Amino acid sequence: HRTQAEMAHTCRGTINLSTAHIDTEDSCNIVLSNGGRTYHLKANSEVERQRWVTALELAKAKAIRMRNNQSDDSGDEEPASQSDKSELHGTLKTLSSKLEDLSTCNDLIAKHGAALQRSLSELENLKLPAESGEKIKAVNERATLFRITSNAMINACRDFLDLAETHSRKWQRALQYEREQRIRLEETIEQLAKQHNSLERACRGAPGLASSSTGITSTAKGSVQSAKGEASDEDEETEYFDAMEDAPAFITVTADPKHHRRSGSNLSGASEGHPEDWNLEDSVFESSNQSSYNESTCKDLLPKKRRRTRIPDKPNYSLNLWSIMKNCIGKELSKIPMPVNFNEPLSMLQRLTEDLEYHELLDKAVKCESSTEQMCFVAAFSVSSYSTTVHRTAKPFNPLLGETYELDRLEEFGFRSLCEQVSHHPPAAAHHVYSRRGWTLWQEITIASKFRGKYLSIMPLGAIHLEFHSSGNHYVWRKVTSTVHNIIVGKLWIDQSGEIEIVNHKSKDKCQLKFTPYSYFSRDVPRKVTGVVSDADGKAHYVMSGTWDEKMECSKIVQSSHGSTSTEGKQKTVYQTLSPKVLWKKYPLPENTENMYFFSNLALTLNEPEERVAPTDSRLRPDQRLMESGRWDEANVEKQRLEEKQRAVRRRREAEAVEALEEGKDYEGYIPLWFERRVDAVTGELICVYKGGYWEAKDKQDWSTCPDIF
Repeated sequence: HRTQAEMAHTCRGTINLSTAHIDTEDSCNIVLSNGGRTYHLKANSEVERQRWVTALELAKAKAIRMRNNQSDDSGDEEPASQSDKSELHGTLKTLSSKLEDLSTCNDLIAKHGAALQRSLSELENLKLPAESGEKIKAVNERATLFRITSNAMINACRDFLDLAETHSRKWQRALQYEREQRIRLEETIEQLAKQHNSLERACRGAPGLASSSTGITSTAKGSVQSAKGEASDEDEETEYFDAMEDAPAFITVTADPKHHRRSGSNLSGASEGHPEDWNLEDSVFESSNQSSYNESTCKDLLPKKRRRTRIPDKPNYSLNLWSIMKNCIGKELSKIPMPVNFNEPLSMLQRLTEDLEYHELLDKAVKCESSTEQMCFVAAFSVSSYSTTVHRTAKPFNPLLGETYELDRLEEFGFRSLCEQVSHHPPAAAHHVYSRRGWTLWQEITIASKFRGKYLSIMPLGAIHLEFHSSGNHYVWRKVTSTVHNIIVGKLWIDQSGEIEIVNHKSKDKCQLKFTPYSYFSRDVPRKVTGVVSDADGKAHYVMSGTWDEKMECSKIVQSSHGSTSTEGKQKTVYQTLSPKVLWKKYPLPENTENMYFFSNLALTLNEPEERVAPTDSRLRPDQRLMESGRWDEANVEKQRLEEKQRAVRRRREAEAVEALEEGKDYEGYIPLWFERRVDAVTGELICVYKGGYWEAKDKQDWSTCPDIF
């Protein structure tokens, strides 16, 4: 069993039992899962399997108790003020002084007790009358009793003294640690301020830098594009860039129009679409070049429910960051007490649903006859989910356990979506989307986050599955790391970095997308994304390029060759391509969006009140509704009430688990209402999948099975 500090620094492959799911597949197999990691264990017999399950459950219960004893899960402890630390230090000094006095008294009692005993012994040996001798004997007996009692008290005082000295050292160490943390944080803030000033001076001293970068960008689009990742200006603690060291470097060169019967169209005209540009099999690409925004505008002409186009403006409240941040370094985001001042009036379930904003990319992918062509649309869809994050620095509400969110757009766009919070520690949400236009998407996402002092890392764990009904093509990919910079000093901004590997498990096609991290000194386009679509044999068919906040383009490869060796010793591949086609372009944000949390048109409708939804729906969450209305003080009170209610339910559930284990009974723990855990046939991971029943319950308005969470 490990302490919480040890759990945070374990080796690769370790599973934290306190948050793990323990399941049995059959008579001999055990499945251990935590977030996106799953282990399959096999016992020799059913008896041995049961012994292991019992041992693991007992260890899990003990790990939960250890975690609760070390720190309250809610993280709502108030940071100690400077006056509290001074008072603690004064108390320690007073206690130390009293302990010295007590030690002196111990020595004096022992000394005077021994002297009294000697005096009485000498008096008893004197020749005195018989009556006096009896009285002296009685006094001597009483002195002996006093000596025995004094010795017992001395021993007790000595034990107390040892114990107090031990705890005094522990308190001194805790106080010293708090001082060091404060000094370290102050030094970090000072260093950040100096770096900020020096960067501002450097920027003012190089006025030609911005125009130079713009020129390089425009020429690169028309001629050569490099996918070589630049080094980040982050410090050595930036761990999330390690995975990109093996990314293949390549160069794309636009093919000569004369040799490939081109129409002479350039990049700026590519979005208009030219039938002669690519082969006839690429007709789906041609239709995609027309603006998706215009297409959705045309759809607006159809009779449908009118959605809201604005929410109340965000209030301008100030907040003292120091009182919140000083004790947050190294903790998980879910364990830090956060007022609604840091939030936006949407839950994490609604943010997850927001990934469907560009669902029409999947509708177009259904029409593709070629699997590699279809992969291009899937890749564009995977990138489009990040477009809303560029200005969205606020934190969504953490969903309560059992909270749900539905988005029924079956009549308007042909799909309906359902999310449920299926776990609280670690926080995990299951998502299922069905489209009658020919595709189904499902995922279970666990959010791991760390506050590093300078920045906040958000690491989504879990796979996203997408299946097309007619072809049976099954795509799987995972999200990249999101980083929120300038947590303490400066303006908040978000970056995406890492790699996405999309695999079609039927045809074995792959797409490797690289999100280049921002670097102050890089000449690359900010928020750049590049990638290559290849078939099962590894032959490259398309090059993907663009930015995750604006658009993605696709270029068909007509020839590939090995180019010169780079400075790192890696040989670059040169792809000769046709002119790029725009697959996806970001919708323009609505008017006054800066005062509405930078919400997109879809995000503005996600928390709009609707009838007939489940009583656990995020739209009915009172603290979120109060925040959207601008009543933040009331929202903070309501948020605290809801979290305390959830903690009480969790404590009761943990007590029931311990009681069941002591009695030798099985305890299933929390069971999701609309989802169930299964071992995925493709990835082999334990994942929550939709088991049905929600939309039928909505039609009947039978919500009797829903828990009371609000």
